[in-house]
Amino acid sequence: MNSGALQMSVRPSRVVGVVGAVALLTSLAIPSASAQVIDAAPLIDATPGWAKPEAKVGQADAGQRRRVQIALQLRDKRGAEALAKAVSTPGSAQHGKYLSPGQFVERFGPAQATVDKVSTWLRSKGLAVKDVTSNRHFISVEASNGQLEAAFGTSLSSYKRKAKDGREHILVAPERALTLPRELAGVVTAVVGIDDNAKTVTPNQVSMRAVPGRPGRPLTAAAPGQECAPHWGAVNNTAVPQMHPAGQQSNDICGYNASQIRAIYGLTAANTGAGQHIAITGAYNLPSLVSDTDRAGRTYGWPALTAGQYTAKVAPTFDSENECGGVESWHAEQALDVQAIRAFSPAAKITYYGAQSCFELYSGLNQAVADNTASVVTNSWLFEYEADIPASDREQVDAIALQAAIQGQAVLFCSGDQGDNSRINGRPEASWPAIHPWVTAVGGTTVALGGDNKLKFTAGWQHSGFTQNGNQWAAQQDSDGRFAGGAGGGVSMRYPAPDYQKNVVPTSISQGRRAMPDISAIADALTGMGIGHTRPDGVYELYPSGGTSLASPVMAALVANAQQTQGVARFGFLNPAIYKLKGNAAITDVTPVKAGIWAPYMIQWRNVDVPTQANSYLVNVDDKPQTLVSATGWDNVTGIGTPASNGAFLTALGK
Repeated sequence: MNSGALQMSVRPSRVVGVVGAVALLTSLAIPSASAQVIDAAPLIDATPGWAKPEAKVGQADAGQRRRVQIALQLRDKRGAEALAKAVSTPGSAQHGKYLSPGQFVERFGPAQATVDKVSTWLRSKGLAVKDVTSNRHFISVEASNGQLEAAFGTSLSSYKRKAKDGREHILVAPERALTLPRELAGVVTAVVGIDDNAKTVTPNQVSMRAVPGRPGRPLTAAAPGQECAPHWGAVNNTAVPQMHPAGQQSNDICGYNASQIRAIYGLTAANTGAGQHIAITGAYNLPSLVSDTDRAGRTYGWPALTAGQYTAKVAPTFDSENECGGVESWHAEQALDVQAIRAFSPAAKITYYGAQSCFELYSGLNQAVADNTASVVTNSWLFEYEADIPASDREQVDAIALQAAIQGQAVLFCSGDQGDNSRINGRPEASWPAIHPWVTAVGGTTVALGGDNKLKFTAGWQHSGFTQNGNQWAAQQDSDGRFAGGAGGGVSMRYPAPDYQKNVVPTSISQGRRAMPDISAIADALTGMGIGHTRPDGVYELYPSGGTSLASPVMAALVANAQQTQGVARFGFLNPAIYKLKGNAAITDVTPVKAGIWAPYMIQWRNVDVPTQANSYLVNVDDKPQTLVSATGWDNVTGIGTPASNGAFLTALGK
């Protein structure tokens, strides 16, 4: 059985959104055509952007079963938005006066009578109601495609969709808007998982390749001068052309250890995240996570987990494990997220929410918010194209993110690793859910740390790739041009500029719309963090990892450390406080740096087209290979900047 589409005939990763999309979407349908005309009401648009008539290839298998979540509308959404803004804005009379989950549900959640009414209707249509979340946001249902079509008055069809890797995928989506009985109109906001949009979701984690002489690779040792560098400039391959002056060209970093990566942000031994709790959302579960994390800690320098410090809230069984990049990608992501937090906040508690499949990521996010045990929630998954997200999904994220803000939880999303996402659609486009105005979008940096644990430079993570050709470098010319990986950023197609971005994000860039990212942290895998985990074949490996899926948990841990430092239980929704720091000494304003990194391989970022064979390569940092580049002030790679190496971020945030 597929998870958003229990065993679907064509079901991409909709995890409800990159793993997830949240939505106001649905409609509950009626049996006969005449009844539909008289008694049915259409719901908000639930059709993904890729489900166009010209892309249709046929009907979906009516007998195939699917698991979906029926999302219910908040009571008084406008009131919830007003309260979320008030409790999140420094200086407001209500700032920091958060509600408990029970208080939130009592004031804004669907009434139990509403849940009962919708559940009764679903059962009357032959749909199997499985459970209801504690905040009454989702009713989980299992049914066949045919039953869903009949219940919601639509037809499920198969469509071609071209992914960033250039391959075509067949995905299922409704041909037309869902409908419901008029008495349920305005109550149900979405049927999450009725389409295959979740198959377009991926964990935002780098795919490493076995390379001679690289950590964790049981291959031959690298030739002299071709080794990875333990810190910036410790090894520089002088046998290749030197495009940059001395000190500005280095071999790739072996993987910063805990001492090094903490030094980047000026952390001291006292900054441990004691008394803090961080949540991670993802799909599936790495069975060896605890032992792998402790083993990697012995190499990279973080302590072993103590009893009760790490909790995994995961489904009893998993399915659709070959979707959304495959289960191994999610295992590697889980290891990266947990180990990043261990390096920065070794005393913090961690709860991992692992969905049954990559189609149900929104459910994990919703559970993290409904539980409300963690003050910070980090999410390293995404949908590449905001335009593909139907209005119903956007409504879902609205409800979950508003509850988080009202409860004082910070929700962070990675900005992406594919730069401006222009490769397939031919136009720059922001990723989702990072572009949502009620979450914090975390961009990425390239960080050069010297042997004295002092910064040589910090640059925006935007790589241009070059291949050695004799005694010179030739710019790579593949389907991505020179682009060789970089943080996501851009401007929303849907959301107006939120108040916290006004007078900070240049209107020449935003054109009055929400822009991302908000802030940034280390992401470039060529200057990345060392981690370790066990692969499905039983081989344990150490390697440098990165991506903005590293930046998001790093930022989550820094926020936890700031809360510890200030004796604050939770800062809540971060963006108003983050934008107040623009120009503050606690933030480094990132600007372009002329520097290059040599490696015998190109990092294989998911859906980025670069050479795959071993060779002699150089990447230039922050080189504007597409439309994104760092700049003075707010920029579309690093937001307002990155926490400074003086450690002042820990005392300035929230003031």
